[in-house]
Amino acid sequence: MKEQVSVTANRELKTFLNDTFSTMEKVLDEQKPELRQYEIGTVQFVGRDIARVSGLPDIRAEELVRFSGNYMGLVFNIDPQEIGVVLLDPSENIQVGTEVHRTSRVLDVPVAEALLGRVVDPMGRPLDGLGDINTVKRLPVERPAPAVMDRAPVTVPLQTGIKVIDALIPIGRGQRELILGDRQTGKTAIAVDTIINQKETGIISIYCAIGKKSADVAKVIAELRNYGVMGSCIVVVATGEDTPGLQFVSPYAATTMGEYFVEQGRDVLIIYDDLTSHARAYREVSLLLRRPPGREAFPGDIFYIHSRLLERSTHMRPELGGGSLTSLPITETEAQDMSSYIPTNLISITDGQIYLSPILFNKGILPAVDVGKSVSRVGGKTQLPAYRAVAGDLRLSYSQFEELESFSRFGTRLDESTRKVLERGWRVREILKQNQSMPLRVSEQIASLISVTGGSLDNVPTEKVREVEGCVLIAVKEQLSELCGRIEAGAKLEIADRENVLMKVKTVVAPYEVKEETNADY
Repeated sequence: MKEQVSVTANRELKTFLNDTFSTMEKVLDEQKPELRQYEIGTVQFVGRDIARVSGLPDIRAEELVRFSGNYMGLVFNIDPQEIGVVLLDPSENIQVGTEVHRTSRVLDVPVAEALLGRVVDPMGRPLDGLGDINTVKRLPVERPAPAVMDRAPVTVPLQTGIKVIDALIPIGRGQRELILGDRQTGKTAIAVDTIINQKETGIISIYCAIGKKSADVAKVIAELRNYGVMGSCIVVVATGEDTPGLQFVSPYAATTMGEYFVEQGRDVLIIYDDLTSHARAYREVSLLLRRPPGREAFPGDIFYIHSRLLERSTHMRPELGGGSLTSLPITETEAQDMSSYIPTNLISITDGQIYLSPILFNKGILPAVDVGKSVSRVGGKTQLPAYRAVAGDLRLSYSQFEELESFSRFGTRLDESTRKVLERGWRVREILKQNQSMPLRVSEQIASLISVTGGSLDNVPTEKVREVEGCVLIAVKEQLSELCGRIEAGAKLEIADRENVLMKVKTVVAPYEVKEETNADY
């Protein structure tokens, strides 16, 4: 009996010891330090905003690397003996011999609702002093453009609030419309006015400043805040004081932030201000890394870097959310030369262009949009029906008027029909003028266009047209509110509706009319 109890006790003790030792071994295995292999390179050369590094044999193109001191760089060149790195942070504290660590990831940025209302750099770091941005999700800066079969036609308008654009050069959601012109002709003003006009539309706006002065960017941010639209905006800033590498990645980073909202089925407007500075930053980086120069010293893939950026603008199919990304890239011309290298590249990539003429700007015709040289390749497909009824042939007739005006300067006597065409054209020009930061609703634009195309302003002195227009807009808004609501909802403009507007216009215009035109503009 005693022997049987002893055997049972020994068996239980043995089982207990085995369980104890196996548990201890498991705990020790979990606490055993894991051996990881790191690749550490060394800086062999430091130039202006670039570095050459050796000792990273498995590095990949466009991989993010970290220098000692937590300075970041982006791999651009991979040569047999060394790699070329574009610095994303200032290079003053990076020296020859500094260690370089792989991150095994490409450059990415945070994406979330928390970005709305914030000012960030292209790496997602806040610049507005409002604290950290609380977000978990990050997306790569470089992403493939949506497939052709995933895209839907561009049919919904994106209203800029600017009469000459919405009536004559319409823009649709998902379109790419280039804004170009010489320096100081109002390119940024048109872009900012378009953002301001989205205040009640639910469209998210992204303003990407590339190589701009800090003071100019601060003015734009202040204007967005003054008009109460900053809450639905993201401002991505890479000023001229930042490294060329940071300026180069900024539009791609801004586009990735916008694509996060597009994937949720929302509409996004993005402004690239401007892609001329972007091309110059890429040219600087490429020449520093000894890439062979091509035309005007730009590298051969300068077309590709812009095309892969703008191809990401799209209108998605309904089953994929139906979101849209509309881009308004800005580029600068020199001496009105639209045929220079970068502008022609961008014109061929985009779906149309809005050209701002310095000649019109100097004459005080603002916005200085040259209707003859501007075009929207999507065209009237995106316009509301009311525009088609009012501005159908306005673009052609206005362009003809500008040609006739230039020829009329060489003659002293004009026949009656030519004089009437010029009289009407001058009044159309006055109606198309618009003050900055004062976008108009669709119904207000339609009322202005009806008043001038219907002949109601033919007997009003040219210098009084803007004053009369203000009175007309007030009268139509107060007395035809039901019609204004239908126009903005996309209803067709009937003949009776047009007559109602003209009747209201005539009552407003009557005190300003003169039977014989005393204004000898011609």
